[in-house]
Amino acid sequence: MTPSATGPHIDPTGARVVGEVGLLDYADCQVSAIHGLRDIFRVASEHAVEVGDPPSVIRVSTWSVTATDDGPVTECTSDTHPDLEHRLSHVIIPPSLIVPELMTSVSALTDWLVELRSEGTTLCAVCAGVFVLAETHLLDSRDATTHWAFAEELAERHPEINVDASRMVIDDVDIVTAAGILAWVDLGLTLVDRMLGPSVMLHTARFVLADPPRRQQSLYGEFTPRLQHGDAEIREVQQRVHAALHEPLVVDDLARTAAMHPRTFQRRFKQATGMTATAYLQAARIAKARESLELTTDSVAQIARSVGYLDVSNFRKVFQRAAGVTPSEYRNRFSIAAHR
Repeated sequence: MTPSATGPHIDPTGARVVGEVGLLDYADCQVSAIHGLRDIFRVASEHAVEVGDPPSVIRVSTWSVTATDDGPVTECTSDTHPDLEHRLSHVIIPPSLIVPELMTSVSALTDWLVELRSEGTTLCAVCAGVFVLAETHLLDSRDATTHWAFAEELAERHPEINVDASRMVIDDVDIVTAAGILAWVDLGLTLVDRMLGPSVMLHTARFVLADPPRRQQSLYGEFTPRLQHGDAEIREVQQRVHAALHEPLVVDDLARTAAMHPRTFQRRFKQATGMTATAYLQAARIAKARESLELTTDSVAQIARSVGYLDVSNFRKVFQRAAGVTPSEYRNRFSIAAHR
């Protein structure tokens, strides 16, 4: 049975459960990453209960997957909130303790991950765990990172993936990948930032004596799209948007993807996401452009084209309207690449 992924719970203490993070315990995985992530989310949740209004927590569960003749069977082996119905908002695939060429592909695990993602669960993978996620083909046409020693092999096995091992964490909204074998710390803090906010994230980083995730700004700023709204057709369109921002998409293209009349599509899209399709597409493009300005030395024209704007002057106007500064000014303030 696949856990459902719907709205937030309230736990017995009265704290709001902002999401459930499932930690995948697979053959030869790094068990210390599972324990460490559990600790990070516990520290963050305890602080968020103390200072939050309302008090909030992250639920953490651990899962194993086995194959049967009737399909994949999942088992929850630990849970911080065992009395609540499972609603997985995120699943993390930890690193493997063996090199990728010795890892075994498990179709039951792949099927389970694909099913979860179709229901709106965000999939995350660390180091060699990215190879497990790659088997689902959900990373095709996406940017992804992994350990620098495995990057070449990942690119050879899965040429459809845009492998970028220079980045520690790539947060692509519904899919997140992290690089080194200890990058689960960066990933954990990234999810704390997303779910409980930057103040709780910084407190947690200080408490565990870790650097904050290696970016100056949250990747998507205030743009946190809804994915767990229950409309499968609209969610498929959202996933296409984030995988194909380089294409000059328009609303009619998205309506065709959903096989809907444009008016019906617009109504369904806003009902599901809280935004018009045009506003959503623009917000996703600007968020991706911000990341490129922070982390690359690509020209503004290159970045404009990479997020679907063929008219660079129009991109500059849209960016300034959204960010309050020009692309060049934004880069001067927030560029990480310029200081490497």
